[in-house]
Amino acid sequence: MNESISVAVVQCAASERADENLGRAGAFVAEAAARGANVVLLPELFANRYFPRAPGPHVFALAEPAESCRAVHTMRLLARTHEVVIPVSFYERASQGGRDRYYNSVAVVDADGSVLGVYRKSHIPDGTGYEEKQCFSPGDTGFRVWPTRVGTLGVGICWDQWFPECARAMTLLGADVLLYPTTIGSEPVRTEIDTRDAWRRAMIGHAASNAVCVAAANRVGDEDGQRYYGSSFVCNARGDILAELGRDEEGVALAEIDLATVRAYREWLGVFADRRPDLYGALTKT
Repeated sequence: MNESISVAVVQCAASERADENLGRAGAFVAEAAARGANVVLLPELFANRYFPRAPGPHVFALAEPAESCRAVHTMRLLARTHEVVIPVSFYERASQGGRDRYYNSVAVVDADGSVLGVYRKSHIPDGTGYEEKQCFSPGDTGFRVWPTRVGTLGVGICWDQWFPECARAMTLLGADVLLYPTTIGSEPVRTEIDTRDAWRRAMIGHAASNAVCVAAANRVGDEDGQRYYGSSFVCNARGDILAELGRDEEGVALAEIDLATVRAYREWLGVFADRRPDLYGALTKT
């Protein structure tokens, strides 16, 4: 395992053609690897336009089993070729109890192209422009971390990033870096609300309060009037932004992270040594 790793976030727009989206994502992965990346994070559901903004029965045709998903297969080949870790966000169809269920999932692909496992999005939003409850079942995997070739990674998906419990759980499980593939932008009904800064502050808060590095990769572009605001970033365990992209640009941003320094800082800070789980019962009550 490396003690110093380079984490890249990819920011890109999506067309209506999955092959174009996969090709664009693959080119960015190759660019990130050429610039020294060990981990490459792509946006949420990057193979398609963001279909939960206008859900209907037709969207279920986009779902694929993890073992035969085209996006996962493509990124496995790229991971092996470039020796990089790629968390692959995809629309999963899983047969359970004789029926199909549909999940917003991430397959974590190690640097040798092997799939370490799948995380299914735990928190499912339901609002105008983000009507995911009509497309996805709540995830049933629980929060997980992944011991990859380059470090232990925790992966949440978009709306998960607003929940401190998710970040704390993954850090307690041993994550060195928290990764959040994302699709977020304008609010179709409340057009006066811009959540960009709050979105960033939520994750920067996770970094500072857990002494863990955080990376988020968002999409950009206008998809039938809904505009995604990019602003992908990587921050360190104090919450300082190390690398970022703007609201509209496509591209790759990279940051170097010294894992030994992060672990030493977390131990010095003492936030885990001073926890009081006996007082946290309210967190488990609905």
